[in-house]
Amino acid sequence: MATSSPRPGSQTGGESCSSLLAVFVALGVCGFAIGTSEFMIMGLLPDIADDLDISLPQAGHLVSAYAIGVMIGAPLLAVLAARTPRRRLLTMLATLHGVANLAALAVDGQSAMLVMRFAAGLPHGAYFGAAAVTGASLVTPAHRGRAIGYVMLGLTLAMLAGTPLASWIGIQQGWRTAFGAVGAVCLVGAVMIRFVVPQVPAPDAASPLEELRSLAKPHLWLALSVVGIGFGGMFCVFSYIAPLLIPVSGFNAAYIPLALALFGTGGLAGTLFGGRLADIALMRTIGGLLLYATVLLGLFSWLAGSVPTALLSTFLLGGIVAIGPSFQIWLMDLAGQAKILGAALTHSAINFANALGAWLGGLTIAAGWGFHSLGWTGALLGLGGLALFAIARVTSNDTTGKDVSDA
Repeated sequence: MATSSPRPGSQTGGESCSSLLAVFVALGVCGFAIGTSEFMIMGLLPDIADDLDISLPQAGHLVSAYAIGVMIGAPLLAVLAARTPRRRLLTMLATLHGVANLAALAVDGQSAMLVMRFAAGLPHGAYFGAAAVTGASLVTPAHRGRAIGYVMLGLTLAMLAGTPLASWIGIQQGWRTAFGAVGAVCLVGAVMIRFVVPQVPAPDAASPLEELRSLAKPHLWLALSVVGIGFGGMFCVFSYIAPLLIPVSGFNAAYIPLALALFGTGGLAGTLFGGRLADIALMRTIGGLLLYATVLLGLFSWLAGSVPTALLSTFLLGGIVAIGPSFQIWLMDLAGQAKILGAALTHSAINFANALGAWLGGLTIAAGWGFHSLGWTGALLGLGGLALFAIARVTSNDTTGKDVSDA
């Protein structure tokens, strides 16, 4: 039924509100598992290093292996699966991720774990890309930002609750148990997708060649640069949030989980709010939120000077996630028929932003500029994203004059 309601029940394909809710829950369960798998390893690295008898820096390569898997797998699997019906594709990707995590129960040694983490990262971007396109296809065009926001809730909830829960399981029952639990949840989600997600066929014109053709569009790469640079500022600060808050704010280390929970809460609110903004004015939302991120990051080091303002700014930092749904829609539109590829590449760009922000933040700390420099470095990345976005707006025929997501 088609309605004017902004809820997920507003769609065009005859699905009821309850069935759409079931779809978003199923997609969210897998998103929750995939997001938890990505982030929980940071808290388990010491245990993994001890168990595998490797150094902590060597264990840190497991984080990089996952990120590399995401960056490679997102475009590769989206291209190869161009003709695959969406429900089947989502089920396959969720199953691959679940099995890769369950493999941690049996594998031994650093090399085997690197392969497992790389394999777990491969379906990450393609899954969220396919989920975003599927969710958007089930609602009216005017509500697709909210639909993508609902799809991304699983990933946001993973940051808020999944990561600390999995870390607790890993500490209490062993890190392998944590990976096994996440893998099992993902497989449950795959079964849910199989039975509640309607079969959405691939577009008639879809093909691997058509997907590859979309990569020749300069403005697609320009938009990816906006994501990769503009989002990097948030990761520049968040990657070092604990060592930043303790000396700068005088924060008690025992309360760092509270700060992380506030960041996750900000991300949850931002995901929901950002989806609604994307439906109202897509391009103005991107520009406005990039400006918001830049200003906040520029003030962050000053705000971090006391515990109350540090907690407030950490919550607001999580709110930068609000730009995610808008980025997804923008890239989907620029990719044309290759919408899954466009949405999947968003996650490749976000992982690039994660790596870039953490790297630049580490450089400023190593240069002796102190933790105060993290906010300023993040603000410079925000300015870079704004500049690239301005270039995209001036030069793009696809988005000129389109402030409402009507593509």
